[in-house]
Order: sequence, then structure tokens, then C-alpha cells
Amino acid sequence: MSTEPPIELRAHAKLTLSLRITGVRDDGFHLIDAEMVTLDLHDLVTVTPGGSGLTVVGPYARGVPTDDRNLAVRALDRAAAITIDKRIPRGGGLGGGSADAAAVLRWAGHPTDAAGLEQAARLGADVAFCVVGGRARVRGIGELVAPLPHVDRTVTLVIPPLHVSTPAAYQAWDRLGGPTAPGPNDLEPAAIAVRPELARWRDLIGDATGRTPVLAGSGATWFVHGEHSNALAALGNEGAEVVAARTVPGST
Repeated sequence: MSTEPPIELRAHAKLTLSLRITGVRDDGFHLIDAEMVTLDLHDLVTVTPGGSGLTVVGPYARGVPTDDRNLAVRALDRAAAITIDKRIPRGGGLGGGSADAAAVLRWAGHPTDAAGLEQAARLGADVAFCVVGGRARVRGIGELVAPLPHVDRTVTLVIPPLHVSTPAAYQAWDRLGGPTAPGPNDLEPAAIAVRPELARWRDLIGDATGRTPVLAGSGATWFVHGEHSNALAALGNEGAEVVAARTVPGST
């Protein structure tokens, strides 16, 4: 048995600030041109070398798979036990599963060259960005990650009590004829077509803040720039999570 001590890693959420869909590959995968940032909101991943199995605890542990459906399990290529303290709300498009997998890959010394990022993206489209972290332009199907200078900003996230299937949102985008959204996220009209309730949440957030919220990727998270936790606190009574978060320079 290994005598190495457990290692605690931060697995930072990602936020997609803008998303343009630039094409569709022959295999059906959509090509994107996006700006993504790393947030200080994070899970804690504890890796114990020489152990085995995955344990999930924390406020958002319910429903998280502990078998090979979990990206962190699939990212592990050596004997180790993993405990994930889930602090990133699930189902909001904030990349919690991808962040956990990326933390394991970084611990294992996974390369961040083009080949390494392409391999990471095979686990999940957001994993490559989460390995690099910070602020980046992300293209291809998520494997092309070009770091950008850090910009310190605060955002307020509203995660409604609903889930949007990313594949379903992209399929709806295809059915709608590939719309370009008036705002920064081309996937927003398609996500609303899949889950019309999203429009109600958009309007509630806009009315409370006087700002036009942006859908994060396929949702269901909406965000507005700046600190608006007080203005949005009443949405918690309707089951939403309201979280103020800041961007951070990297994922470590």
C-alpha cells in the first residue's frame, strides 16, 4: 500500500461568457468559438494514492454517480481513492464534473500540449479548458484552448431548479436552423426551446437587476455581471441558487 499522504485539490467551476457556434462536423459534433473563465467557486477533490473507489460528499452530492459515469473516475489512470466534496451546484452548466476530472488529470501530470488537450476533451468537451483554467478562447469542440489575459470580474449566478440537456439544446439549435442569438450566446434560443421555463427566470433576473442576464452555455445557469446577490435573494424562495463568484487566474 502507498504511504503517500492524501492530496487535496481545488476543482474550479467554469463559466462560458460567450458562445458562438461556427459549424457542425461530419460526425455531428458542433464547432464553437467561446470565451470561458475560471471561477473561485470550486469542489474539493481529495486523492489518496494507492487506494480505490470514489466517495462523493457535500451539499450537492445527491445524484452524483460514483461509477465510471463520473468523469473523475474516467480520468484516473492509476491506483487511488478519490473523495469529492461537491460545492458546485449540479446541472447548471458550470462544469463541475469536468472540473473534478481536470483536477485529477493535473494531479497525474497530464500534458497541456495540443495532444494532451485533445485527449482531455475526449472525456468531456469542457475538460480541456478546465485543465488549463484561467481565461481562454475555446474553439473546435473544446480541445483548442488559447489562454487570454486575466480580467478580474465579479458575476452573480442564478441556478434555477431545472436541468437542460446539452445534447438536446444542440439538437434544438439544428432544428431551428442554426440561429445566431442577439446576445453573446448562440445556444440561448435553443435552450429556451428545450426548456421554456428558462425565459421566466431570465425575466425575473432582468426585472430584479435592471440588467439583461446571459445564459451560461446550454444552461440552466443565468448570470449577470457584478454583485447582485441582495437584489436576487428572493429567487432563493423559488428554489434557485444565487451565488456571487469572482474570476481567478487559473485552476490550481
